[in-house]
Amino acid sequence: MARTAPDPTPSIGAYVDGLQAAGRYTFGRDEAVRALGCSELALEAGLRRLKARARIVSPRRGFHVVVPVEYRDAGSPPAPWFIDALMRHLEQPYYVGLLSAAAVHGAAHQQPMVFQVVTDRPTRPSSVGRVRIAFHKSRIVEVTPTVAIPTDTGTMRVSTPEATAFDLVRFAGAAGHLSNVATVLDELVERCEPARLAEVAPLQAIPDVQRLGFLFELLGRTEHADVLEAWLSERRFRAVLLAPHQEARGATTNSRWRVKPNVDVEVDA
Repeated sequence: MARTAPDPTPSIGAYVDGLQAAGRYTFGRDEAVRALGCSELALEAGLRRLKARARIVSPRRGFHVVVPVEYRDAGSPPAPWFIDALMRHLEQPYYVGLLSAAAVHGAAHQQPMVFQVVTDRPTRPSSVGRVRIAFHKSRIVEVTPTVAIPTDTGTMRVSTPEATAFDLVRFAGAAGHLSNVATVLDELVERCEPARLAEVAPLQAIPDVQRLGFLFELLGRTEHADVLEAWLSERRFRAVLLAPHQEARGATTNSRWRVKPNVDVEVDA
């Protein structure tokens, strides 16, 4: 009579429990195979059972996140718990950016519905439980100024307030309409050092420096606007639309920034 192979679930379950007890909430498939000394086939069977019990989730194939009981209804712990480990698994440079970074820096007028990450190549979105992660491509990820922000499980890289301000303008479509960008900037600017804006400006496309300067002036942030104007004064720049993917609408070019305000911008109180 053929013997039935032992169910791998208890061993895998104990492994996951041990990770959580040690304060770890992520693991890779290869790591688990080595730790358990089982075959990949046996591991996959055990992982399927753990997923069915909502004990783990997998934002990417071969990468798993432990779900503690307090996040069982949500279907996943928050993205900051595992984003750094996920990007190391993908072997991609990254930083948390846009509205997610602005919220970290205290500009939380509107909590983002999607966790926004900037990386160096096209990356498909990730969705586990109620957590959605959107990725945006940038060629300057590795030189963009960032800070290490503590999380419940370690740290994550977040763009500085100054770099975040530029990204909100550059990726305005992902940050909502320009009125929303201006509203967030009005809070974020309190954390922005004018001198550091000048340090980040050379990394940006000149039209985005023009647009950010225009918005700072609109918000009455004279010191920040003056720094960008001084930087632009040493460069040649042409007239650009405030909203580049919308019609010009006969807008008159602003003489200081050479920006055509082709959309109305209103800041929420």
